[in-house]
Amino acid sequence: MSTASQTITRMLALLIPLVAAWLLWSGIYKPLLLALGVFSCLLTIYIKHRMQYFETEVYALRFGRRLFGYWLWLAKEVVKSSLDVARIVISPSLPISPQVVTIKASCENPVDQAILANSITLTPGTVALDVYQGEITVHALTSAGADELKKGEMDRRVAALRTD
Repeated sequence: MSTASQTITRMLALLIPLVAAWLLWSGIYKPLLLALGVFSCLLTIYIKHRMQYFETEVYALRFGRRLFGYWLWLAKEVVKSSLDVARIVISPSLPISPQVVTIKASCENPVDQAILANSITLTPGTVALDVYQGEITVHALTSAGADELKKGEMDRRVAALRTD
C-alpha cells in the first residue's frame, strides 16, 4: 500500500468514528447542524493532517481481537477494585496503607505505555502519576494494590495487545 493511500485510509478510519460520534451525541438532525458537524469533523482531519498525525507511529494502534478480551478483563478488574475500595471506605478502621511505587513497563511503544498508565488509573485505588522512559510511577491506596501491580499481569496483557 502506498503512503498516500495509507494516509487516506487512516484519515477515513478517524473520520468515520468522528462523524458517527457527532450523529449519536448531537441527537438533532437538522440540515444546518449536520453541515456544521461534517465541517467540524473535516476540519479536525485537516488539522491532524497538517500536524502529520497520520504519518507517525503514534497513529499505529492495532485493534485486534485481543483488545476486546483485554477490555473484558479490565472491566472485571475495575469491578473487583471498586468492591475493595468500597470495603475499605466502609470499614471503621479504614485499613489503608498508601504508597507510591514504580513499575517497569515491558512495552517500549509510548502508546502502549499510555494504555497501561490509563488502565492503572481506571482501576479504583490506583493512580498513575508519571510515565517516563518506560517507568510508571503509581500511587496505590493499599499495599495489596501495589503488590498486584508489581506482579505485572496488567503489563503483560497490554504488551500482548501488540502481538496480533
